[in-house]
This record gives sequence, C-alpha cells and structure tokens, in this order.
Amino acid sequence: MTRRPLARYALRAASLATALGLWQLLTSLDVDLWLRFSQFPTATDVARAFADRVSGADYWTDLTDSLTRILTGFALAAVLGVATGVLVARSRLAEDLLGPVLEVVRPIPAIALVPVAILLFPSNEQGIVFITCTAAFFPVLVSTRHAVRALTPVWEEAVRTLGGGRLRILGSVVLPGALPGIFGGLSVGIGVSWICVISAEMISGQYGVGYRTWQDYTVVNYPGVFVGMVTIGLLGWVTSTAVELLGRRLTSWLPRTSYVPAGRGRTGVPRVAAPAAVAMKADGNPENQPEAQHQGHDESEQGARDEHLV
Repeated sequence: MTRRPLARYALRAASLATALGLWQLLTSLDVDLWLRFSQFPTATDVARAFADRVSGADYWTDLTDSLTRILTGFALAAVLGVATGVLVARSRLAEDLLGPVLEVVRPIPAIALVPVAILLFPSNEQGIVFITCTAAFFPVLVSTRHAVRALTPVWEEAVRTLGGGRLRILGSVVLPGALPGIFGGLSVGIGVSWICVISAEMISGQYGVGYRTWQDYTVVNYPGVFVGMVTIGLLGWVTSTAVELLGRRLTSWLPRTSYVPAGRGRTGVPRVAAPAAVAMKADGNPENQPEAQHQGHDESEQGARDEHLV
C-alpha cells in the first residue's frame, strides 16, 4: 500500500522540522561533547539574519548574479557535453582524437582551473562561467557516452532497413534512447556546477552568493555565513528539481516502476502467475488445462526467441 502524496509531503516536512529543532536544541544549550555546537549560531539567529538579508537589495543582486552564472555555464555544458558524448560514442576517429585529451583533463578538479581562467579570460565573470561549464561538462559527457554505447544495434538496423539515414538514426534512435542516461549526467552536473561556482565566487568573484558568504566569514558574521549556506542549498534543490522534472517530461514515454513493499513471498519478490494458471483462472474449466499449458509454453518460447533477437 503506497502513501498518498499529502502524507509523503507531511513526512518530508516533519523530517525537515526535526532537523531544525535538533539544530536549535544543540546550539541553544551550548552542547560541547566532541563537536562544538556552542560556536554555531542558533536556528533563530540564522532566521533573523535571513529576514534582514532578504529585505535588502544586495541579497537579490547576489542571487541574480549566481543564477546567471550557473545557468549560462550549465547550458553550455549541456550542449557541449551531449554533442561531444554522442560524437565520441559514434565515431572511432573522434574517440581517437578527443578521447586522450578528455581523459587527461577530466580528473582535474574544475576549481583548480581558477588560475587558468584568470589568465585566459579578460574578466572574472567569463572565468567563473568557464569554471561552471567545465564542472558540468564531464559528467554530462561521460553519461552521454555510456548511454549511447549501451543502445541495442537492432533499433539502428531497423531504421536503416526502412531507408533512414544518419540524421534519422540520430533523431529517432540515438538521442531518444540515450535521454535517461543524459539526464542522469545533467542531474549530477548541476550539483557539481553549484559547488564550483560558489568556490569560484569566493576566490575571484564580485557579488554572488559565494562572494557574500566569504565576506561574512572574514568579518566573523556567522549567522550571515549560514544564510549563504541555506541560500545555496535552496538554489541547488530548486535547479536539481527542475532538471529532474524536465527529464521526466521528456522521457514520459518510458515505462515507470513504482515501489511495491515486500512480503508477497519468502524472498520478497512479487509472484507472477504463469500463463497456464492465468488461462485456467479465466476459463474455469479443468478440461482446458492441457491446452492452456501448451499455449503458455508456446508463448514462453516465443518470448525467448524475441529476447534472443533483441
């Protein structure tokens, strides 16, 4: 029995309220066991600082700058990552030319490219977008490459049999078939992008949530630091949810699996009735049992042949 949406939302709200209550309790009592919660601001202090910050213009300027940087860099990474991933997966020449360079650059953390961005680009704004794009590029590239290579060749051969060319195969088989893997990489990429854009703003940015958070830390304004952290968390949650919802919308044609509690058998796996049993139950006549068993055997053999062909 699945929970209703209202009950699930209530459970999530209760989880968040419990975490906030635990934070308020540990910090208000100045608990110092091994972790020093006495150094932390209380949840109410952060809430008051958040209300004061929201009422000012600087907060919204920082929010707009960070969102502009993250969306620009992530959009570039999505386009370049998908295009490069498909190209490397579909072309041996492209894999030989681009593969070694990409594999050497991929392990380098994007935040380590801050000096390169400062030297390469004429403005800090362009450098931050470059770092954000680089952070999201490789997760999208790798997921796209694996998703394209995992496609069964039967679909492509079917399109070719019907007279379809490369563009037809790309638009009808490759991209739709790889969409689940692509959006998996996009979900990872948007999270990594937020990590790197905040770090880049702390190092070389002017304005932005990361820049403001670092400024609060330098002046020992710890409630302001937590305001920045909460803002970053909310922005990351909103953008990740947007990517996930877009992925669900574009892959709505895929079959969906739902959670089913265990307990239908000893192994917890739902029991599936055999075709013969289903036929007997529908017919209700024991005399038709051999015919139903024979029909179920034929269907199983046909399914095995189809699976072998795929």
